[in-house]
Amino acid sequence: MSIDEQHGLAPTRRRLQNGVVVLAKESRVTPAVAMTVEVQAGTVSDPHDLPGVAHFLSRVIDRGTEHRSADDIAELLDSRGVSLAVAAMRHLFTVSCTCLAEDFSAMLALIGDIVRHPSLPDSEIATRRGEIITSIRQDHDNPAAVALEEELALLYPNHPYGQRMKGTLESVEQIDRRRLARAHHDRFEPSSLVVTCVGDVDPGRVVDECGMLFGDWRSYPVSLALVPGLPPVERRRQVVFPMMNKAQADIAYGFTTIARRDPAYYAFSLMNNVLGQYALGGRLGDSIRERQGMAYYVFSAFEPNIGPGPLVIRAGVNPANVDRAIASIDEEVRRMAADGLTEEELRASKRYLISSLPRTLETNAGIANFLLTCEQFGLGLDYDQRLPELLEAVTLEEANGAARRFLVPGRATITIAGPYAAESPEPSA
Repeated sequence: MSIDEQHGLAPTRRRLQNGVVVLAKESRVTPAVAMTVEVQAGTVSDPHDLPGVAHFLSRVIDRGTEHRSADDIAELLDSRGVSLAVAAMRHLFTVSCTCLAEDFSAMLALIGDIVRHPSLPDSEIATRRGEIITSIRQDHDNPAAVALEEELALLYPNHPYGQRMKGTLESVEQIDRRRLARAHHDRFEPSSLVVTCVGDVDPGRVVDECGMLFGDWRSYPVSLALVPGLPPVERRRQVVFPMMNKAQADIAYGFTTIARRDPAYYAFSLMNNVLGQYALGGRLGDSIRERQGMAYYVFSAFEPNIGPGPLVIRAGVNPANVDRAIASIDEEVRRMAADGLTEEELRASKRYLISSLPRTLETNAGIANFLLTCEQFGLGLDYDQRLPELLEAVTLEEANGAARRFLVPGRATITIAGPYAAESPEPSA
């Protein structure tokens, strides 16, 4: 699907009496519909002493409902060639699929049943517990996963953004049906639910069918999980996690930054694009990978959220190059903060991000994800039309100000996982 450049996406938005929000965008290009149901019940809601509840729930919520067995659900999906995707993110819990237009009503009804009435069978909980434990153990053996998880734990001490989303081996053993049922009861309620449908279906029909499926849902609104503040980082930290049986060392080098609604978001996005995204990894990729040949990969990721998100530079290197790679990252970070972007870099970055928007909206699923982001952060139904203007309006001084504000090597948090034996300056948090 392509965007109507004059009118944009122009989705239909309705709020049911119980607070459920319905977003619908009609597209007749292909006879298919992408749908997502999201609830503000992500991992930030997990108890501090029991991480992993939301992730565990995401692995078992579609394994039976009060009205359908796991076999019934599997047969319904198989007969229509549809796969459900269930995910627990930091703030959101989502259930989504893409189906043929003729299966729209059946799939929406199934997702509604799963979200409202999961049965959480003990046998399925036992099976999924084993899978989660296996996945956590695999992460423990993966230098890239270790470096990133430990980086976030250091950047966000005693904070929900620093908790391991899958939980720990100990917490997963403690999560049982009672814990999962309580989490569902406490967190899933209509005023925090958003339904998005994009594709070959009339928006009026989407609203009507959502009204039939969710309109009778009554519940007390729950208080959304608060995102606590963060103490300022005053000094550089570097922690090593030796994994001497590996061939590659992975580096995570990061800072806490801003929330998604911060006015500096667009300036920060453009600066990050130049630093570690544009072409083959921005300045970082050009220097460390292309010219010096030190890294198998290097890039920077900027992930703002309801609370201040991280900017993390990640690199995979030969263990012999760890110190040189960190020194080169320091140099690029320092140069970005001191000298800033050039006019040409800013123009190229704007062109890249603005021209990427149509590709983001090429599929029904891409549009559905875009609309959900707009709803989550209150960006407005015309955001697809305003986004290019917002990026074009960023000045060179604003982009350089974002770099000066956060890119300080003396306050970087660095984690290294792999066959690297340098002594850690401080113990792991």
